[in-house]
Amino acid sequence: MSNVYSLKLTKQQEDLLLNTWKECLSTPPQYAKWQLKCENCVITCYTSGKTVFQGKDAKIYASAFLPKNENIVLYKNDTLPQAGSDEVGTGDYFGPVVVCACIIDGNTDTLLKRLGTRDSKQLTDKDICKIAPQLISAIPHSLLIVEDEKYNVVHETNNLNAIKAKLHNQAYVHLANKFGLPQFKIIDQFTPEKSYYRYISKEPTIIQNIHFETKAEDKYPSVGAASVIARYAFLKKMDQMEQQWEIEFPKGAGNKVDIAAREFVKKYGFDQLHRVAKMHFKNTEKLNVFK
Repeated sequence: MSNVYSLKLTKQQEDLLLNTWKECLSTPPQYAKWQLKCENCVITCYTSGKTVFQGKDAKIYASAFLPKNENIVLYKNDTLPQAGSDEVGTGDYFGPVVVCACIIDGNTDTLLKRLGTRDSKQLTDKDICKIAPQLISAIPHSLLIVEDEKYNVVHETNNLNAIKAKLHNQAYVHLANKFGLPQFKIIDQFTPEKSYYRYISKEPTIIQNIHFETKAEDKYPSVGAASVIARYAFLKKMDQMEQQWEIEFPKGAGNKVDIAAREFVKKYGFDQLHRVAKMHFKNTEKLNVFK
């Protein structure tokens, strides 16, 4: 069965999509800027501004760009206890990639409802900085932070989704070693299940029987909590970077990021950029003049 999603993406979203699946680049058809032939999905970005996802797993690849209310039912599955994981920082040029996995039971679910984390995407960064310390102290969790310098080395031999898969698996391994895992485990799906397990096939320990679902942070309390803790760790690391380098590092990968990257290179040199930025993003290509 082939599914088709035709979306109008921003230039920033197009670049993020291309960066994520760069190894799947194929010869584009007429009137297309580029085409990606991924597992169970062909993604075509047209000069008209439309990006078309077509294939059995089209919704999985398109999920990050679908309207927020697309097939979302809040708190779809309240099976407790449950473990969930989520990541942040993968769409940001500056700053680390952070993955968190955590366990929620009846008691901690009550805390989440009281703090308002059940719809984590509605929380501002200010809200997250207020709420996250309470979650960290109350909820069994595992937190992995990959700073840019290490990320760039790993990315030389792993694409972005392989990196995410290995980090999610490792977060669950740590969680299992520290607390044990409940039967019900959820990942906010970013790649087809087959691809996920292929990416981690050579890991020494592999956590099996995971449920994969798109936009899971809006449906499952464990993923929502993991999203909040991961975002908090990302924000704290960004604050530390700004203090260390005395430069403001904007989030995302837009024009403000380009300006900050130029400022950084002028101040510290291009050879230091890998310490604060994900070098494979298109933002780096705009700085070639500074090499």
